[in-house]
Amino acid sequence: MTSDTQLHQHFAQLIDGQLETGNQLFSVTNPATGKPFVECPRASIDQLNQAVVAARRAFPTWSKKSIAERRDCISRFADLMQDNLEKLAAMLTLEQGKPIASARAEISIAIGTIRQLIRLVVEPEILRDDASGRFEIYYKPLGVVGAITPWNVPIILAAQKTASALYTGNTIVVKPSPYTPLTTLMLGEIARDVFPPGVLNIIAGGNDLGQWMSEHPGIDMITFTGSIATGKKVMMSAASNMKRLTLELGGNDAAIVLDDVDPSEIADKIFKAAFANSGQVCQAIKRLYVHEDVYETLLDELVKIARNVKVGDGMDDGVELGPVQNKVQYQHVLAILEDAARQPGVRILAGGHSMNRPGFFIEPTIVADIMEGTRLVDEEPFGPVLPVLRFSDVEDAIRRANATRFGLAGSVWTNNIQKGAAVARQLEAGVVWVNHHLGISAEYPFGGVKESGVGRANGVLGLKGYMEAHLIVTPATGAMKTNA
Repeated sequence: MTSDTQLHQHFAQLIDGQLETGNQLFSVTNPATGKPFVECPRASIDQLNQAVVAARRAFPTWSKKSIAERRDCISRFADLMQDNLEKLAAMLTLEQGKPIASARAEISIAIGTIRQLIRLVVEPEILRDDASGRFEIYYKPLGVVGAITPWNVPIILAAQKTASALYTGNTIVVKPSPYTPLTTLMLGEIARDVFPPGVLNIIAGGNDLGQWMSEHPGIDMITFTGSIATGKKVMMSAASNMKRLTLELGGNDAAIVLDDVDPSEIADKIFKAAFANSGQVCQAIKRLYVHEDVYETLLDELVKIARNVKVGDGMDDGVELGPVQNKVQYQHVLAILEDAARQPGVRILAGGHSMNRPGFFIEPTIVADIMEGTRLVDEEPFGPVLPVLRFSDVEDAIRRANATRFGLAGSVWTNNIQKGAAVARQLEAGVVWVNHHLGISAEYPFGGVKESGVGRANGVLGLKGYMEAHLIVTPATGAMKTNA
């Protein structure tokens, strides 16, 4: 089966309950071929304004609905996603490149995320209730949320942001990445008959649209997932009306492998955590620190996997890894690999090159004996390449792992769980796993420290990021009475 045999012919944006196209279009490229395969509508500034006006108009009624009513609407949306899973997954593979099995998994995870989020409850908090009075915090929706999603896992993040915003009583305008807008626009078609007009709006466009949203005075919050550089621009633009922000930004995530592990038992788990989605996962393993006693053995195991994994068009049977998603990122990864190959003493044990075929394919690459101060270690490559660094002292490994502006995720691998937890507590990251990496339930908060982000997604803490704390102070019972 070739990638372009399954096409959803017509794409439209959801604005105020209507499917809109407009006069402007842009091309979407299939990364498995490197060629454009369909045209997508591009939102004008007028269409953005229409979406924001609709969202503001819908907000008072939607925010006053009961939690049960909002939950019911969002649950029906998840049901329809499930009903359309195969169609959504096929389009996701075409525009993103990931294997069809991974695309199905992404849609399923997105549905599960929605269902987990709408089971949570944000309760009022009583801070004090005594002779001095009653101090209680209520949480109220912010208004209109602008959601900007990335190209690596577009549906998981669109679902997470949409469910979080709508469940907490906000209305939303969603903008997917221009590299992967199509499946998200299909969600708009699904949602059209579920939500009242204006509650959910989905529009497409380039970086200019993202800036318009960040600056728009009618948007009260921006939730953004993407690069640190773009996140800083969003933060600057959002200052125009003091928008609330949730930013999940880049990660150059470290895993530390201690000397008591069996490399043959952990190699496959580590490989999958580093190369999931061809390395295009924000919290994937990007730097692997391995104790010198198990260094070469673990390298051997990782190299065997890398040389045998099947890379190809995501629509083909048995493919485990797809292409890098877009040409810009493809060239970025190749430039980092070329820099690594020039470093003295560095060994490239598997991969290291682009593949001789159409599309943006790079061989799964294992790089040994590389050090900090190189682009591969210091930057986030966001592609199918893993640097493996040697250490002899765990305190040194912790120091090196923390010596970065990033701080999204990390992991520790050991047979001693208590020791692993102690090391994990010293890593400067939003989440650290022991003997595991990647994957966290939407019941629990996730986000970065340092330059890897602001705020948290998921969990009750994440839902509160879509709300404003409202302190109500009342006198103690009987302490004050109104004069007749």
